[in-house]
Amino acid sequence: MERYSRYQFLKSMGFKGAALMALMTSCIREEDTYVEALSVNPNSSTGTSTGTGTGTGSATGSTTDLSTITNRLLTIDLTATANAALKTVGGYLVKSGIVVAQSSAGVYVAATQTCTHEPKKKIIFNKTEYYCTDHGARFDLTGKGLNSFGSKGLTVYKTATDGTTLVVYS
Repeated sequence: MERYSRYQFLKSMGFKGAALMALMTSCIREEDTYVEALSVNPNSSTGTSTGTGTGTGSATGSTTDLSTITNRLLTIDLTATANAALKTVGGYLVKSGIVVAQSSAGVYVAATQTCTHEPKKKIIFNKTEYYCTDHGARFDLTGKGLNSFGSKGLTVYKTATDGTTLVVYS
């Protein structure tokens, strides 16, 4: 008798996309965890956060002088109520086709909302990874695919913050 993980069982029952995600995130027990926890630490003693390079997975230095950043894709006011989701670990929002999340205390990550499996804007942030709600493509925080649907990788962006403003850039 072959043992299945909860994820494998639900997939074999025909669940996919948002329905699969809803089932996977409800009634979570430690033994049901499908994804190992991923810890991302800032590379700075000042407490500012860093993201990862565009698809390279290499760490980048953080900055508190946001005015020196070129190639800005998005600027987010972290004090605005519209961006309250970014105040909690695991919280995320989608703006201008970019998924921005707080992956761990004070650490922000950002990636394109467009999945590489099929060019649909279905990428969300799920605890420790990016997830496509359409076909189940999974990507780590560096953009590396975690299953066959995510094999093409995902474009991720650099982030920097001064505590009140978050900048996403390439």
